[in-house]
Amino acid sequence: GLELSHCVGTNSLGPAGPWRSGGPCKMKRVRTIFKPEQLERLEQEFLKQQYMVGTERVDLAATLHLTETQVKVWFQNRRIKWRKQSMEQKAAKLSQFGVIQPATADSTDTKDHEEDTVDVEL
Repeated sequence: GLELSHCVGTNSLGPAGPWRSGGPCKMKRVRTIFKPEQLERLEQEFLKQQYMVGTERVDLAATLHLTETQVKVWFQNRRIKWRKQSMEQKAAKLSQFGVIQPATADSTDTKDHEEDTVDVEL
């Protein structure tokens, strides 16, 4: 289930700063901890296909006793890791053959094509 930690920024050390609205408590979501068996199965499925959608995702979530959102977010994060590893391997091969990479190779703006890393469950 969804676990929420204590209110963020509600300690009584000093006056409320401008970052505290005084409104309802903002709850910090706790990062999902996957069991080794769940990770193994998720990795197996990722090797078959990098995108898990529809009934396949629903079925996998049910099988692993996870929510559909947890599976969706895991796949999003795993695709980002996969792309990063692919880019690093490509850079290593190019440098091995003496091809000089531009100084900004690490900072090329691939953000437009990536999903944001998300560690929350809804």
